[in-house]
Amino acid sequence: MTIRINDVAPDFTVDSTAGKLNLHEWIGDSYAILFSHPRDFTPVCTTEFGAVAQLAPEFAKRNTKVMGVSVDSVEEHQKWKRDIEAFAGVPADFPIIDDTSLQVSKLYDMLPADAYLPGNRTAADTATVRSVFIIGPDKKVRLTMLYPMSVGRNFAEILRALDAIQATDGVPIATPANWVPGQDVIVALSLNDDQAKEKFGKIDIKLPYLRMAKAPKK
Repeated sequence: MTIRINDVAPDFTVDSTAGKLNLHEWIGDSYAILFSHPRDFTPVCTTEFGAVAQLAPEFAKRNTKVMGVSVDSVEEHQKWKRDIEAFAGVPADFPIIDDTSLQVSKLYDMLPADAYLPGNRTAADTATVRSVFIIGPDKKVRLTMLYPMSVGRNFAEILRALDAIQATDGVPIATPANWVPGQDVIVALSLNDDQAKEKFGKIDIKLPYLRMAKAPKK
C-alpha cells in the first residue's frame, strides 16, 4: 500500500529492543518518528542511529518518540546497539523493532521496486529501506521521506521539518522555504487581510497571496 499524508499510520504489534510494542499505543499523546534501515551492522545506518541517539534531548523537548526499523532480529539489534553507542558516545535508548518478517517494511511500502528478498538477504537486497515517517498524536502521517542506500539522512532537516509541523498544527499558517524556528511564517489564504491582522498583528504583504507574519507562540 502507498502511505499518503494524512493517512492514519498503519498500526502494528512487533518485538523490539524495548519489548513487544504496539505502534499506536506506544505513540500515545506524542509525536513519533519511524525510521527504517536496510540491515544491522552497516556503515551508513550506524552513523544515522548514532545521530538519533545524540538528538534524544531534542526529540524529548518536542514531545516526540523515535522508533527504528531494521530487517534483523532483536538479538542482532542488541549487539548492534553496542557499536552505535560506541560510535555516538551516548546511549541508544530508542526502540529498534524486529522486522525479519518484513511485516512493517511491506506495510509501509518501504521496499525498492526491484526488491529481491532471499533468505540470506544482504543490505543491498533491501537497498531503499531507508524511510522516514513523522506521525502526529492523532496517529496520522504528517511527513514522509525516502532516501537511497548511498545517501545518509540529514537529521537536522528532519528536526527542522518536525518543528514546522508542530508550529503549523491547528494554526492557519505555513512555513516558507528553508524556514527555521524564530523566522516569520506565511498566513493561510483562508484568512483575509483584516482577519490576519486581528489574529497575528502586523502582516507583511509581499504579494496578494503571500503574506508574512510573526510565528504565534504555542
